Amino acid sequence: MNLKTAFRPTRKRVAALGAVAGAAALALAVTPPANATAEHHAPEKKPTVVLVHGAFVDGSSWNGVIKLLQRDGYPVAAPANPLRGLASDAEYLKSYLASVKGPIVLVGHSYGGSVISQAAAGNHNVKALVYIAAFAQDKGETVTELNSKFPATELGTALNPVPFPLPGGGTGTDLYVKTDKFHDVFAADAPKSVTDLAAVTQRPVSASVFDEKPTEAAWKTIPSWDLITTQDKAINPDEQRFMAKRAHAHTMEVNSSHAAPVSHPGAVTRIIEQAAGHTAR
Repeated sequence: MNLKTAFRPTRKRVAALGAVAGAAALALAVTPPANATAEHHAPEKKPTVVLVHGAFVDGSSWNGVIKLLQRDGYPVAAPANPLRGLASDAEYLKSYLASVKGPIVLVGHSYGGSVISQAAAGNHNVKALVYIAAFAQDKGETVTELNSKFPATELGTALNPVPFPLPGGGTGTDLYVKTDKFHDVFAADAPKSVTDLAAVTQRPVSASVFDEKPTEAAWKTIPSWDLITTQDKAINPDEQRFMAKRAHAHTMEVNSSHAAPVSHPGAVTRIIEQAAGHTAR
């Protein structure tokens, strides 16, 4: 992959945290009215929210969102996204989702959107997809192709490529955000004390993910929600709007950097809970 063009269009194209015994005796002594059970329904079980992080971060990027979701009574999981390749990452997530009982609201941030679009296909427990500043490609459409249709962001020139050995031989390329660029390009509205640590502990993504062609587009059959980050310097906001419109997603916008789960956990939680409300219908 040519890093100079992956996030930059060609020139002509630029234009989602003692009483028991008494009660037992009372139960034996008192017969409840016939309609008692009808008046006191058990609360409906909430869907499990599965949060999938994107490139350059890990599951801890969801911490603020997890706290809010758990406060509101949602079961939450934030499995690791391997970041090794779209096909293998999606298969990994697919196997994890098979272990989750009951309805699922599946949330992807950034490249995590690519992964959930592929992994959710055919899983009838996934009732809603939520994209947070995320990619939502069509079948056969690469991230590089999508990016080339919109003005370049600052992420392309902020990436540092690092070679790594592939298990079967050969060499792959990992991408990191340069530590001195991480705050401004990735999370400009998050505290610098937070982003300085995140820059050092970031998880790289294999460059191959940007040129892999998805074989599924789950947003075509599963209702979707999309939070668009209007101050995003990693994925062009207009690119996000294009993908959301194409998916017929329920859309919200927030004045946020790319790192909305960190800087705007409340907005992220709101759109996730909107999607969760859909599963109860």
